[in-house]
Amino acid sequence: MNLVTTRDRLLGLTVVVLWGLNFLAIRTALDHFPPFFFAALRFLVIAVPVVLFVPRPNVPARWLIGYGLGFGVGQFAFLFWAMDAGMPTGLASLVLQSSAPFTVVLGALLLRERLSAVQVAGIVFAVAGMTLIGWDRAHHAALLPVVLTLLAGLSWAFGNLANRRAASAEPMRVMLWMCVVPPLPLLALSLAVEGPGAGWDAVATSWTPAGLPALAGLTYIVLLGTLVGSGIWTALMSRNPAGSVAPFSLLVPIVGIAAAWIVLHEQPSVLALLGAAIVIVGAGAAVTGTHRPAAPAPGGQVASPAPVVSR
Repeated sequence: MNLVTTRDRLLGLTVVVLWGLNFLAIRTALDHFPPFFFAALRFLVIAVPVVLFVPRPNVPARWLIGYGLGFGVGQFAFLFWAMDAGMPTGLASLVLQSSAPFTVVLGALLLRERLSAVQVAGIVFAVAGMTLIGWDRAHHAALLPVVLTLLAGLSWAFGNLANRRAASAEPMRVMLWMCVVPPLPLLALSLAVEGPGAGWDAVATSWTPAGLPALAGLTYIVLLGTLVGSGIWTALMSRNPAGSVAPFSLLVPIVGIAAAWIVLHEQPSVLALLGAAIVIVGAGAAVTGTHRPAAPAPGGQVASPAPVVSR
């Protein structure tokens, strides 16, 4: 991880900690809010001030909407559903990193990006690690939460590709305006699945002693996980090579698993930890493996498969 300055290395590690602890905040909030409604609420509290105070970025609407549907609607609907259905918090932070190899594969299939031998080997490693984790979960608990988390990673990958196609010189503004897309689809999903009153009843009781931890979790996700964490990440990506910054995201599961172990007493099996190590190695190779330039995207931009990580 060859960042230019010590300050940037420390900032990168700060983001790792913020995003790793983000999964504890999600777990706390999901103990009070229904999953689809909470996913909508997580974006709604950002979307309102963005519409009022942040100028819209100059990017095609289809890519902004695609980014919001993939990263916002798909990723968080599946992730929160998975965690509500029993996906362990620490393991969720790890399996979500499947977005890295998914992004590389989709980039090759849809954007005609060429894969290096290192990237192919990394994808094979990551898939092997995910298979090991799935096999372990199938013998100890339900497999469905793992599948849902993989679908969250796949949705994130589709969002990454839309973000790359937007090719904006204002990535932070694009990220903020992406948050405008998910609330209505997620509220509609919540209405259809969870009913018209479940989410709003949870909001009404969030100011009670029982609901305050969930409100604190929501505040952490919005302020520290999204605005501070993504703001620092965007700044790092803007002044350092992407290959020097992207690997930091692979440290997030280490913080997530350790925090869940300490705070929630989630003790992963030896097999799951072995799978986690294989996934992190494979995803790292998939993201940072060198490859020949891909076919230029519109405007002369070259699409990169490296995930654009924002929480």
